[in-house]
Amino acid sequence: MEARIEKIKQQLQAQAFKLTPQREATVRVLLENEEDHLSAEEVFMLVKDKFPEIGLATVYRTLELLSELHVLEKMNFGDGVARYDLRNDSTHHHHHHLICVQCGSVDEILEDWLAPLEERLDREFQFTVVDHRLDFQGICHRCREKAKAKAK
Repeated sequence: MEARIEKIKQQLQAQAFKLTPQREATVRVLLENEEDHLSAEEVFMLVKDKFPEIGLATVYRTLELLSELHVLEKMNFGDGVARYDLRNDSTHHHHHHLICVQCGSVDEILEDWLAPLEERLDREFQFTVVDHRLDFQGICHRCREKAKAKAK
């Protein structure tokens, strides 16, 4: 975790920003809950537990700044709530998401299934893709299992 915080600190410094204690607390919460795609309010509540004097506006400003600097990706999974996902340096593109329309769960696909399509776009249209996002909406295996159990 410390290495990722240091990298984010460097990204901020490269754009003439500092990793203030409030920003660091926000980043730590995001790192600790990386798989959860937290909303700003959820981030705020978790940061407030560790940093009681922080304000909601500070967390919002931090999330927006980190999003603008491409440290985070701001996403909306169709529920009208902005959620945040840390960008991972180990992959060229973001991962893909499976969004359950019944329970709202979000599962991740870490493979980049669109690489062959990107190559074709480059080859046939001389279009270089620099990023993409792919979200699938449907019913997750957990909800399907609950429905099966209920039907029995």
